[in-house]
Amino acid sequence: MSHPDADIFPHATEKALETVASHSAPQDLIFYAGWFCPFVQRTWIALEEKGIPYQYKEVNPYHKEKHFLGESLYSSYINPKGLVPAIEYHGKPLYESLIICEFLEDAFPSTPRLLPADPFERANARLWIDHISKAVVPSFFRLVQAQDPEKQAIALEENCKALRALAEAVKGPYFGGEEWGLVDTAVVPWIVRDYVIAEHRGYKRADVGGGWEEYAKRLESRESVLRTSSGKKHYEKIYGRYLRDEAQSEAAKATREGRPVP
Repeated sequence: MSHPDADIFPHATEKALETVASHSAPQDLIFYAGWFCPFVQRTWIALEEKGIPYQYKEVNPYHKEKHFLGESLYSSYINPKGLVPAIEYHGKPLYESLIICEFLEDAFPSTPRLLPADPFERANARLWIDHISKAVVPSFFRLVQAQDPEKQAIALEENCKALRALAEAVKGPYFGGEEWGLVDTAVVPWIVRDYVIAEHRGYKRADVGGGWEEYAKRLESRESVLRTSSGKKHYEKIYGRYLRDEAQSEAAKATREGRPVP
């Protein structure tokens, strides 16, 4: 029986489709992706920002094909969780979006850095990435999935509070200053998708304060973000399931059950 969330448009669209087409040739690094997934977009942006050669392979995580479930040199599965994103580098599989991003930092040291060179600043960036993972992302999903108006209001305030804290720590123009970094990479997929909560849950960037509206506009207009974003049309079916609290993704189930978003 097909997974209820498996009905997904089969490929990226608009600028993202052009990016996919330019990364179809075999490479040492294979990027297993789902065009619709915000976690995937994090890794995709990192690959684009760093200019690392990669081969893009589209995966519907609810209808996995042999190239994703098939054996690699070191594992029976590319990702034992069955989720995207994942990569395979010289036959070795790796998964989890932020872990992959940090791997790219270490494995390709001659490419543009996404984490600061200074140890303290690097640790501080990781603290704010942790804030995004534990406060920004969960509150977004709670807000999208909440059906009761009172719960929606609570989730909206939680989301704005989490974003405001981040906004007030931005050095400008990007989080760490003049250069794009991993904090920007970690949060921007949810900025790209905040139109969902703006249209359906009363969210306004201006209400966050702390310079968030300007920061969000700057991030979503970054070329690497545009090159990894599809048109909104095919997101509607996906986020419609979340808005009705019918989605059965691991993130949706965790949110429904009050667990951390995986």
